[in-house]
Amino acid sequence: MTITKDSVKGITGRTQLNDIEAILDIPEVNPEEISHFIKTNSDSIFTWDYSSTKPQLHRLYEKAKAGQWNGNSLPWDTDVDIEKVVAEEEANLGLRVDISLYQDTPIAKWGEKEWLEFGIESRRWVLSQTLHGEQGAMICASKIVETVPWWDAKVYASTQVVDEARHAEVFNRYISEKMGDIYPVNWHARKLLDHIVGDSRWDMTYLGMQVMLEGLALASFGHMYHMSSEPLLKQLLRQVMIDESRHVAFGTLCLKDVYENMTDAEIKDRQDFAYESCIYIHDRIYQYEVFENMGVKPKDIIPILIKDPVNVFIHRLSLAKIVPSCKNLGLLDRNNGWLRKRFEELGIIGFENENAGDEFPEGE
Repeated sequence: MTITKDSVKGITGRTQLNDIEAILDIPEVNPEEISHFIKTNSDSIFTWDYSSTKPQLHRLYEKAKAGQWNGNSLPWDTDVDIEKVVAEEEANLGLRVDISLYQDTPIAKWGEKEWLEFGIESRRWVLSQTLHGEQGAMICASKIVETVPWWDAKVYASTQVVDEARHAEVFNRYISEKMGDIYPVNWHARKLLDHIVGDSRWDMTYLGMQVMLEGLALASFGHMYHMSSEPLLKQLLRQVMIDESRHVAFGTLCLKDVYENMTDAEIKDRQDFAYESCIYIHDRIYQYEVFENMGVKPKDIIPILIKDPVNVFIHRLSLAKIVPSCKNLGLLDRNNGWLRKRFEELGIIGFENENAGDEFPEGE
């Protein structure tokens, strides 16, 4: 798929969406690294106006206070036979790759044992990247508390810091107790977090976290929830998704009025930012670390994954919640529909009329 010349900005000269060299252009990272630093240059804003000027945000804040839950209350004594769970889910889902596409690769020789191992490793990878993303969302929410100019937004964002900390807590516990070791943060996911956290403009942190990260999370959680047969994970995901639907609403409520009053040039910056975030999300999903663990070189397999209809479907599904949120913010059609055209290139514009959140409304 070709990226049009107008959309190259910010993607290091890349002209093909599925540029294998660009996707696998991953520097050596110290596996023992435990800290990652991102320099920011944001202003910390105090407001001495404590009046509630945004009633919808205040109502969301009240919902957030009422919706707090304790991760320790989940049924952690549930016995999770991960091999049995993954085998059942794969059988029920019916989405097995077309093995004829992989005849000239090492996985052509895989049997049920290897496919089961891959399914388990893939699940562990997805949950690990989710854990890293939740920490990123926690940092972004804390940054919004510091940089957003409205009192209602500050106090709501403070509840989201707690939400994201709780999410990181439960995903960390689930992986550690039920699945084993945590995968390191994926290189493209880290670039996405750098992209979001490193921007000094408060609304970009909003856009990156509330629309891009939360949209990715909701799509991923929804997919896992509906395919999973494991009761502990389903209950965990349901609780997290209720929180996440509030977070997506928070972004839309805050940004819609702001973006309506921006110039076309300012909106183009936001469209570029959203599109570049989608490229990072697109690149992270190939799970090259899982293939490496299985003894398969990513360069041998990713060119085929790009063409695999099952993989293409999963890629597009991961971006499904982002499209309606961008539409709600007025980003799709400004500047002669620049972002709409980019989403058409990605094959995801068909999601524009889907629900951006609220899969599990509060109280259900």
